[in-house]
Amino acid sequence: MAKESGRKVVASNRKARHDFHIDDVFEAGIVLMGTEVKALRAGRASLIDGFASIDGGEAWLENVHIPEYTEGTWTNHAPRRKRKLLLHAWEIKELAVKTRERGSTLVPLSLYFLDGRAKVEIALARGKKDYDKRQTLREQQDMREAQRAMGTRRHD
Repeated sequence: MAKESGRKVVASNRKARHDFHIDDVFEAGIVLMGTEVKALRAGRASLIDGFASIDGGEAWLENVHIPEYTEGTWTNHAPRRKRKLLLHAWEIKELAVKTRERGSTLVPLSLYFLDGRAKVEIALARGKKDYDKRQTLREQQDMREAQRAMGTRRHD
């Protein structure tokens, strides 16, 4: 069997960019069971409500839903179990210090395979207020209108 190459996105958390200011992004490996890998390769996962935490000098991914593998038997995994993240020690220390700050949290942005290995992109983020969300939407609409106006002008 040929070795996988490239990046294959399994799940992404688009709502995270709407609800949070993204300060820093980290790529981490995930410790998975066999049936979890097979379920991910089938392209099924949900990052909604997921978060990461630092506990006892280790990083953990919590509340991420990877459904049970349909072909699995009694060895199947629990869909929302706590999964260990693989990061360098200095990255874990940096994240632990920064998450102690008021309002900072760790949110998963995407779950993907990179050259055949399961990875998760986690972000150090701060929550947005409602007026920040409205401002972001307004900026996106303005950019869309400007692009549309420039596109119609070229065709005239």
